[in-house]
Amino acid sequence: MKRGYDCTAVRKFIDYYRNECWKVDKEPDIITLQEGTLGYGTMVLKCDGFKTVIIKEFYVNHWSSLHTIRCYNKTPKRYLMLIERKENEYGDE
Repeated sequence: MKRGYDCTAVRKFIDYYRNECWKVDKEPDIITLQEGTLGYGTMVLKCDGFKTVIIKEFYVNHWSSLHTIRCYNKTPKRYLMLIERKENEYGDE
């Protein structure tokens, strides 16, 4: 069974991450790769000098979903590719 976090815990974590970046005068990149249905979907949090954080929503039942939060020293290649694809979509509009 996956360890899951609800929307409140995810919001607190995102706020904490953003505030820690701002303490050292750096602007965090918060990228939504996929919109969530009941929660945050798939997000990437990046900031120079900090770990990259991947937040993914997963299905629990018809009424609820939870999120996984994983930290990486370097952004995984898969997510770099997805970020680049997302940026290219917005560049074409």
